[in-house]
Amino acid sequence: MAEMDREKCLAVAAELVCGQRNEDYGTVENSFQWIANLWSAYLDREIAPRDVAAMMALMKIARIKNGPKGDNWIDLCGYGACGAELDGVD
Repeated sequence: MAEMDREKCLAVAAELVCGQRNEDYGTVENSFQWIANLWSAYLDREIAPRDVAAMMALMKIARIKNGPKGDNWIDLCGYGACGAELDGVD
């Protein structure tokens, strides 16, 4: 992967979560709600879509700890953006 700066990282993350992944998996509200429903059933406790964003971000952090790769940082930004949208952050 070419040298990554923060502007490029954010641009790539935006392209992914607002472009192809959004087309492949549907809106963040619908996609994360489906994941939350499945996790809730599996764990026998209520999981919210915002929890999905946080838990996926934590997964990326665990991957970074075990061997940083650029795409993990990009995905971390993407999950943060999805979480902000789900929380209605201005």
